[in-house]
Amino acid sequence: MVLNRALILGAIALTTMMSPSGGEDIVADHVGTYGTDFYQSHGPSGQYIHEFDGDELFYVDLGKKETVWRLPMFGELTSFDPQGALRNIAIAKHNLDSLTKRSNFTPAINEVPEVTVFSKSPVMLGQPNILICHVDNIFPPVINITWLRNGHSVTEHVFETSFLLRSDYSYLRISYLTFLPSDDDVYDCKVEHWGLDEPLLKHWEPEIPAPMSELTETVVCALGLTVGLVGIMVGTVLITRGLRSGGPSRHQGPL
Repeated sequence: MVLNRALILGAIALTTMMSPSGGEDIVADHVGTYGTDFYQSHGPSGQYIHEFDGDELFYVDLGKKETVWRLPMFGELTSFDPQGALRNIAIAKHNLDSLTKRSNFTPAINEVPEVTVFSKSPVMLGQPNILICHVDNIFPPVINITWLRNGHSVTEHVFETSFLLRSDYSYLRISYLTFLPSDDDVYDCKVEHWGLDEPLLKHWEPEIPAPMSELTETVVCALGLTVGLVGIMVGTVLITRGLRSGGPSRHQGPL
């Protein structure tokens, strides 16, 4: 058997779909994937993660052998024993070693990642916001995502998700940067991946409407005043005609 990718994916242990009953066509409102794991020879490294509706609930730090919750409050509601993840990773490693030999060490196919940068909410100068670097179509899951402000590296106020599995077995990863918008600052999301010939820079800068010049303001004010005067004149004429046509009529009787 020839492998297209020198990477063995651990099976999704459980997929839960919840949707209203009663219809012939069942469309999932919510989807949870629990126990998604992979192991690859680079590093070597792997990952074990639980997701819900495409968002990370937690992952297991394989080095520290501990569960890391996406939000601390999640860990207050339930718990997860990381030993289960370590067992899954060990199985995936064993399978990878076997299949790699059977494939005659066929290398992985490097896909070209797709990068999009946008702000979480409409930008207002001086108001805190979050920049989002959305990197899709990642394979293999080995990538560096960094932020630049005015060409200089930014490391503070940065958060990055784990690799999120897509239906085609490629991966998605998202990096967040909390920032204070300023018309003097521009940002770049820098992505390094084996599918790229060179690092990719995705540029972003705030779109601030240009202020009107004094001449433009004067013209706008003059047009507004003219429209107002014309409206007053037309209104006066209509009122005058209405009064004349609505007055008492005079009838001249026979002599």
